[in-house]
Amino acid sequence: MLSESIKKELERIVGPANASFSKEDLVCYSYDATNAPHLPEAVVFPGSAHEVSSILKLANSAAFPVVPRGAGSGFTGGSLPVEGGVVLSTERMKAIISIDTDNLTAIVEPGVVTWDFQQEVERLGLFYPPDPSSLKFSTIGGNIAECAGGPRAVKYGVTRDYVLGLEVVLPTGEIVQTGVVTTKGVVGYDLTRLMVGSEGTLGVVTKAVLRLVPLPEHAVTLQAVFPALRDAAAAVSGIIKARIVPSTLEMVDSVSTRCVEEYMNIGLPKEGSFLLIEADGAKEAVAADIERIKNICMNNGATDIREATDKKAVKDLWKARRSISPALLRIKPDKLNEDVVVPRSRMVELITGIEDIAAAGGLLIACFGHAGDGNVHVNIMYDKRDSREAAAAGAAVTDVFSLTLKLGGTISGEHGVGVTKAPYLAMELSQPLIDAMAAIKKALDPNGVLNPGKIFPAVGARSL
Repeated sequence: MLSESIKKELERIVGPANASFSKEDLVCYSYDATNAPHLPEAVVFPGSAHEVSSILKLANSAAFPVVPRGAGSGFTGGSLPVEGGVVLSTERMKAIISIDTDNLTAIVEPGVVTWDFQQEVERLGLFYPPDPSSLKFSTIGGNIAECAGGPRAVKYGVTRDYVLGLEVVLPTGEIVQTGVVTTKGVVGYDLTRLMVGSEGTLGVVTKAVLRLVPLPEHAVTLQAVFPALRDAAAAVSGIIKARIVPSTLEMVDSVSTRCVEEYMNIGLPKEGSFLLIEADGAKEAVAADIERIKNICMNNGATDIREATDKKAVKDLWKARRSISPALLRIKPDKLNEDVVVPRSRMVELITGIEDIAAAGGLLIACFGHAGDGNVHVNIMYDKRDSREAAAAGAAVTDVFSLTLKLGGTISGEHGVGVTKAPYLAMELSQPLIDAMAAIKKALDPNGVLNPGKIFPAVGARSL
């Protein structure tokens, strides 16, 4: 429990209006998209790196946990205060400090919403490609902590590919600058890359230097419908094999399609799976790629191919894609949302293997995701009130992970490890590698105050 003196010191650091100890506020910061609440003892809203530093120094001296939090949209419990303590919300730190159109860089604070930042740079003819499904409310700081990806990763890469440098407050309170503001820089270890994807366990990001690229001249969005998901997966492999790199190549199975159409009523196919494909770049090159993509889809059994003819049609398709996850809860009240990745050439094997796992467990498993980079969101639908279904769902997670690793993949493409995947860490990583990572954590956080209980220990395993 936090003592009254610690509470008063927290108020002194951030100001009384920026610290809360009321249960009503604590509940709001007790959960993320995993729906597994853990009540903190305080929530603080620092406005600067120096305030973050003071909070962490206090935590080390008084031995209480500090859990950084962006928008709380994560799927693996990375921002959950599993050991209580203080949630450190970065939502006040939301300035776009600068956009350098000469050098194609920007400096932002961690609380900037990804979508807002994208709109700002696009007004200047520039482009920040990372686009997680939560982009309209997730923050740059959270995206950095999780190394967020998104549909455009197939062509443009993920968050780490756009982070040049960081201002970070280390767990012991020191403020450091990592990386550079230039395209190149190899002085010392690459601590910027170490911080990106570290899930708020190695430091609190307070500023980020981001790389921008020119806004594409032209884009075309295509929807291709297939009788079965394996046909769509075969088309994905065909597109990549043909050396075509679309800006997005999304795959949606029939279960997800039906749910979203019932949810939104925008004219999606009533039967079959579909690919949502977008190509961007020079107008002539895009037109040539789209024609080749259409032919590959037809050769793999596509029954309908349509171009989105106006901005509303494009917007509706993307709204549908980003609405799949909540729409699936129309089928079952509970789901386990995994984000496995396999080499793109093995997509068909992954899809057919998941179909076999679903049949063996008597489960409904909905699949959708970033097929262009081999990243599939596997949604195991169940009702936790049904003990048989709950046990089958838990077993299916292990089976899906085993299949993924057998195919040369990884058990987490963009959701991180957090608490929900911590029990499965040793399935993918060797013990010496886990020990090396834990040693880095110990060196930077000797007292274990920053986001404890994440990644390494099997804390918070899914309770079904």
